[in-house]
Amino acid sequence: MVSGLLSPSRIAAPPDWSRWLIPPAALAVHLSIGQVYAWSVFKPPLEEALGLSGTLSALPFQLGIVMLGLSAAVGGTLVEKRGPRWAMTVSAVCFSLGFLISSLGVALGQYWLVVLGYGFVGGIGLGIGYISPVSTLMKWFPDRPGMATGIAIMGFGGGALIASPWSTQMLDTFGEDRSGIAQTFLVHGVVYAVFMSLGALLVRVPAPGWRPKSMPKQVVKPMITTAEVTANNALRTPQFWLLWVILCCNVTAGIGILEKASPMIVGFFSGSATPVATGAAAGFVALLSLTNMAGRFVWSSASDVVGRKNIYRLYLGGGTLLYLGILLFGATGVPVFVLCAILILSFYGGGFATAPAYLKDLFGNLQVGAIHGRLLTAWSVAGVLGPLIVNAVADAQEASGAKGPDLYAVSLYIMIGLLVVGFIANELIRPVAPKFHEPAKGGDK
Repeated sequence: MVSGLLSPSRIAAPPDWSRWLIPPAALAVHLSIGQVYAWSVFKPPLEEALGLSGTLSALPFQLGIVMLGLSAAVGGTLVEKRGPRWAMTVSAVCFSLGFLISSLGVALGQYWLVVLGYGFVGGIGLGIGYISPVSTLMKWFPDRPGMATGIAIMGFGGGALIASPWSTQMLDTFGEDRSGIAQTFLVHGVVYAVFMSLGALLVRVPAPGWRPKSMPKQVVKPMITTAEVTANNALRTPQFWLLWVILCCNVTAGIGILEKASPMIVGFFSGSATPVATGAAAGFVALLSLTNMAGRFVWSSASDVVGRKNIYRLYLGGGTLLYLGILLFGATGVPVFVLCAILILSFYGGGFATAPAYLKDLFGNLQVGAIHGRLLTAWSVAGVLGPLIVNAVADAQEASGAKGPDLYAVSLYIMIGLLVVGFIANELIRPVAPKFHEPAKGGDK
């Protein structure tokens, strides 16, 4: 009975339903699950209250990101089949339950429950929630798919901007001992359950064949298909794997700066006439978060005008030049370094938000959510690869006596190489061969 209430047939929109109510529904979910980027707020209190190392306190976050990629890949087909309300509800239950299990774990002093709750159960909520509105948004906005997905995925990037000060305030109110952390987790679980449920209640799917009145007549473009490709067939195409490489390279290059932003800018100018203080470095990290979030909307919306392939040329080619700019001119002044870094992070965010629309262009709308879920495994790989490259190389350089910009020169060259590989992969993308298309209704392939 519950599954019937959540099925797509029960949430078909009436004729007068405004499509502009769908982005807020998506944002309700993405702003909530974007809390994962604020996990660092809980690390010091957990380390103190439970006697954990820094490595152990990071486990829930790391497992959560791994489960995001796995659950999105495995559950993508179910999300397409059962619809956005089902997916948003499952996401709300898992993400909120993860906080409640974590609350119990901290109260009992059993850290494994925090890892299980936030990392495993909550991570499933992350993955299902991340892909839950993708295909629905593009069905409502066939004229502006980049803008539509950019709005939602911008919410994921901006979730920490809400969660970080909110979590800090609650820890200040309840305390940073076991009892205070447990109460904070409990409040998170309840509030996010309510907020995400509002999104699930608000979401609707358009009637079959619906088109916006303002949509111009469809013009056939070489890189936008009018055919449909299933998720299983998409995995057999070179286009999917080229996009996988593109996303992995773009994310690796961006996350390398994002993960080590504060020590990088301090180290870069440590021996210069304009050293960067710790407080200024924290402001730099906040600025990167804002441009990461803004890039998801601005660049993804621009892709509706200039085309997906062209916008990825900007992300990858522009990113290559910006990293080169940091290598050649970054040490000459803080403004040059900051400008290059914020543009790189805006391209990083834009790459995430534009990917679903690129998939729609190539594979159609039939199972784009499921295909997107499989593509997100590139994020899981990049999430490990980027920090590993930057940290391992910096440690090796430091051990050899390098200082200042020399600590990161090798890492930056590696990032340039990755972006060049991504750029070449993007240039190789062509329309999907007809043999992968689904048969047209009433006809053959």
